[in-house]
Amino acid sequence: MSNSRNKYLIIVAGPTAVGKTALSIKIAKVFHTEIISADSRQFFRELNVGTAKPDSLELNEVKHHFINSHSITESYSAGDFERDVLTLLDKLFTRHDHVVMTGGSGLYVKAVSEGLDDLPAPLPGLRESLTARLTNEGLAQLQTELHKIDPEFAASKEISNSQRVLRALEVFHTSGIPFSQYHKKKTQKRPFQQIMVALDRDREELYERINLRMENMLKNGLVEEVASLKEYRSHHALQTVGYKEVFGHLDGLYDEEEMIRLLKQNSRRYAKRQITWFKHQGDFTWFNPENVSDIIAYIKDVTGK
Repeated sequence: MSNSRNKYLIIVAGPTAVGKTALSIKIAKVFHTEIISADSRQFFRELNVGTAKPDSLELNEVKHHFINSHSITESYSAGDFERDVLTLLDKLFTRHDHVVMTGGSGLYVKAVSEGLDDLPAPLPGLRESLTARLTNEGLAQLQTELHKIDPEFAASKEISNSQRVLRALEVFHTSGIPFSQYHKKKTQKRPFQQIMVALDRDREELYERINLRMENMLKNGLVEEVASLKEYRSHHALQTVGYKEVFGHLDGLYDEEEMIRLLKQNSRRYAKRQITWFKHQGDFTWFNPENVSDIIAYIKDVTGK
């Protein structure tokens, strides 16, 4: 990558419904560049309503990458994303001095920003069997197992994240090495500079936006989308907020009113976890997404362009 130290990856992170897409499009237009999505569910063509993908107008405004790039039938990890994005950036930086990457999936942002450990490929069928155990036995049972085999991971905040618990068990049962031992690697140096912007709003305003988003998803056919994806429900992308609550309703565990309550409550809790993640990961400068001129000025000040 020629003159790579004069190339900038502008990372726009933050919680769900905060306004990352709209702001990223504005930034990309100012710097005449393209956008990489770092949302772990927007990769999948079959997931539309529940992933809040940019709409057709937004996709036409600025070229986006990693939206509808894969099928739910494919396995696609944060490590795969790291490799593919670095290859893409090599090409994009030949014609752009700036590239925007945006998303709320902290691990995927970190994969590109800092690099991930070389985790082993899981044994065939292991993820599905662990997911079935999560459904049948509950999270507490899996947490108990991890306390025995990986006490360091069990002592971390990630022990309350069901997807990270599944991953930790998956790694151990594949390699025999505790998941926590893979988190010792130093940050990878990247052949470009990074500008890390994180977004937040007044909490009440953010929660109102989340509630409204859930209501709009339901109006736009979220329940029907989830019903059409039943055969893939063990896929990790469908074990997430916005999908698992609807599966519970379709399974007859609770009525529509309770489903809506859970969708909103769990989305708000997820937003809080995202904010906590980004406050403890990376070197982000925080802004309200409405302060577009301040954000653009900050980026220009950092780059000197």
